[in-house]
Amino acid sequence: MVSREEPRVLSLVIGVDTHKDEHVAVALDQLGARRSQRRIPASAQGYLDLERWASSLGVVTAFGIEGTGSYGAGLARFLVGVGHTVIEVNRSDRSARRRLGKSDPTDAELAARAVLSRVAHTAPKSGTAEVEMIRMLKSAKNSATKARTQAMNQMKMLLVTAPAEVRQGLDQLTARSLVSRCLGRRPGPLVTPAAAAKRTLRSLARRYRQLTLEIEELVADLERLTSAVAPALIKTFGVGADSAAALLIAAGDNPERLKSEAAFAALCGVSPIPASSGKTNRHRLNRGGDRQANAALYRVVIVRLRYEERTRAYMRRRTGEGRTKAEVIRCLKRYVAREVFVILKQLSQSTHPTPLDTL
Repeated sequence: MVSREEPRVLSLVIGVDTHKDEHVAVALDQLGARRSQRRIPASAQGYLDLERWASSLGVVTAFGIEGTGSYGAGLARFLVGVGHTVIEVNRSDRSARRRLGKSDPTDAELAARAVLSRVAHTAPKSGTAEVEMIRMLKSAKNSATKARTQAMNQMKMLLVTAPAEVRQGLDQLTARSLVSRCLGRRPGPLVTPAAAAKRTLRSLARRYRQLTLEIEELVADLERLTSAVAPALIKTFGVGADSAAALLIAAGDNPERLKSEAAFAALCGVSPIPASSGKTNRHRLNRGGDRQANAALYRVVIVRLRYEERTRAYMRRRTGEGRTKAEVIRCLKRYVAREVFVILKQLSQSTHPTPLDTL
């Protein structure tokens, strides 16, 4: 009797190159052979079509998606919601593009190969809970702060070239006093450069005041949200609402995706990078990672160096060993990252977060 061999189930990895209006997907089997490709619109119906197409080809082990924090965010959330494994894939390097060329199917195939080879293995941020709310609010707060700084710089530069009668008494004022004085200006008819300067200063002062009110409201919202999401982080010495927000945003709504404190340190750009060659064994400064989170760790260290005796004693001891102040600050940022990771790990294990509507 001749036995008939059962057909083998095809195991697939799907790579997706994302864009604003449409996405391109390429399917690879477990041996890396290209099986099929599909172009879909970036819409809810397109996401559903992509999932059905991929499932019809075989068993999908993972989707590798470029831009899970931008154009691919909606697709990533949809696929996770229906039970698929999604892997965040960085943009292909320039050497691959020089060898293989640049096209959407090529980028999608490279994304799938990155997952298949385990070069990419990190889950994306879920973006479905309170941390995503914090991210949006902090983005608005940062842009308002930047615009307010620009308005003040414009006021100060205008005073450099303004007529003497306008500039008199305004040169040495603080920002708050300058805004207060300029708000009370009465330019009158726009018939002279002095009148135009007064009108411009008043307009910029009004913009500065409005942006200040906006920033204050956003800071209050951030304080409320960060205190609800991570009260232990807010209570950590030197960590304010803005720094806590930056660190929470770096970790995302699903900090369990970070497998170790070393991974979190690398994410924040505070892990040393090996730079050895031949007989030279050394490490170099990590200039990658989330720079907002890196800046937040720096602020925490500076606050502790000013107000915490334990941190000041550590600085004295390490500088006495021959380390520079910059090197010691890098070590301290690494220690703070470890401390923050422990809090984030406890946060991911918590099953009873504080309801926001009770605050």
